[in-house]
Amino acid sequence: MKQGEIKQILSRNLRNLKGWQTRRKVIVFESDDWGSIRMPDKYTFNKLLEKGVRVDDCPYNRYDSLASEDDLTELFETLLKFRDINNNHPIITANCLIANPDFDKIRSNGFCEYYYEIFTDSLKRYPNHSNSFKLWEAGMKERLFHPQFHGREHLHVKRWMKGLRQNLPETRLAFDHKLFGISTSISSEGRKSYLAAYDIDDLDDEIIIKEIIKDGLMHFRKIFGYASKSFIAPNYYLPQRIEKTLFENGIKYIQGQRIQLSPEFESDKVKKISRYIGHININRQIYTVRNCHFEPSLFPKKNSVGECLAQIGTAFRWNKPAIISSHRVNFIGTLDESNRKNNLTKFKELLYAIQSKWPDAEFMTSDELGDTITNSLILNNEQ
Repeated sequence: MKQGEIKQILSRNLRNLKGWQTRRKVIVFESDDWGSIRMPDKYTFNKLLEKGVRVDDCPYNRYDSLASEDDLTELFETLLKFRDINNNHPIITANCLIANPDFDKIRSNGFCEYYYEIFTDSLKRYPNHSNSFKLWEAGMKERLFHPQFHGREHLHVKRWMKGLRQNLPETRLAFDHKLFGISTSISSEGRKSYLAAYDIDDLDDEIIIKEIIKDGLMHFRKIFGYASKSFIAPNYYLPQRIEKTLFENGIKYIQGQRIQLSPEFESDKVKKISRYIGHININRQIYTVRNCHFEPSLFPKKNSVGECLAQIGTAFRWNKPAIISSHRVNFIGTLDESNRKNNLTKFKELLYAIQSKWPDAEFMTSDELGDTITNSLILNNEQ
C-alpha cells in the first residue's frame, strides 16, 4: 500500500473517532453556494480569460453559476430515481446565499455604499432561469431540496467595497461584468479573500457581520416560510465570537469541517479549533462535521465515487452518520454542459452503490440530523 493511501485511511478514521454515535445508516448531502452568482455566463468567462485572469484554473470560476432550469430539472430527476428504507428520496441540504450585490446601484452611488438584491431577483435577469425558483419550491415540496442558511452573500462586503474604491484592476474588471468571485488562488492582486464573508480584520468587521447575519436570516424566513436551523460559514471561516448571534437568530446546528477556522483580529491570526459530530458549544449549539466528500468538479483526477464510498464505509464502521460535502458546482452545466452531465452520471453511480451496499440507509437533511442528535442526547440524559 502506498504512503498516500495510508494517509487517506488514517485521515478517514481520525474524522470519526470522537463524537455522537448511531447504528442507523444516516446519509446527509450538504451542498453549498446555492443562490450566489459566481460566474455569470460563458461570455464573462471568456472576457476575463482574454484579459489574463486565469479563470480556467479555478473550478468555481470555470463551472459554477446560478442553477438554471435545466440544472435543477436534471438534478431532481436523478434524485427521484432513488428511495431509502423509509421510502424517502435522497435530499440535498442546499446551503444558500440570500443575496447578491446590486452592481448597478453600487456603481451609480460611486462605489461609496453597498447595495444588494435578493437572489430570486438575480435569477430573473438570466436566460433559462426565470422559473428556477419555482423549481426550488417544487423540489422542496417533493423533499428533494431543502434550503438552509449559508449567509446573506458569499462576500466580504467591506473588503470588496474597499477594493472597488481603490480601483484594483481585476476587482473592477470583474465588477464591470457583474462578478465578484475571483478566487485569490488565481488573482494577481495580493489581497485577502472576498469570498470569506465572515473573516474578521477588525472590530468594525465583527459589528458589520453580525448585522449582515441578522438581516440574512430575516430574509431567509421571508423567502422560505421557515427559519433555518442549521448554518455553514462561507469558506469555513467562522469566528467563535459570532456564534452567539447565530444562536440568538435561530441557528441550533453548525455544519463544518473537522477544523473550524476562527479569525482573531487582535492577534491577526486564525485559531484552528477541532470539532466532532455532536460537539456542543456554550450556546448549546451542536456541531456536525463533514466526513465524506463527493466533489468531482473540484478534484477531477480523483475517483470521486470510490473515495466517497470508502469514506461512507468508514463513517458507518465508527457508528457515525455519513455527512457528504458536494458543492453546487458539481451540478451546474450553464458554462460547460459536460460538467453537469458527467457528474450526474457519477452521482447516480454513487447512489446506486449506496443502495446496494447499505440497503438500510436513511437520507436526512442537516437539521433533521441535528434534531436526531438532540433527541438522543435528551433521551440519554433522561435515562
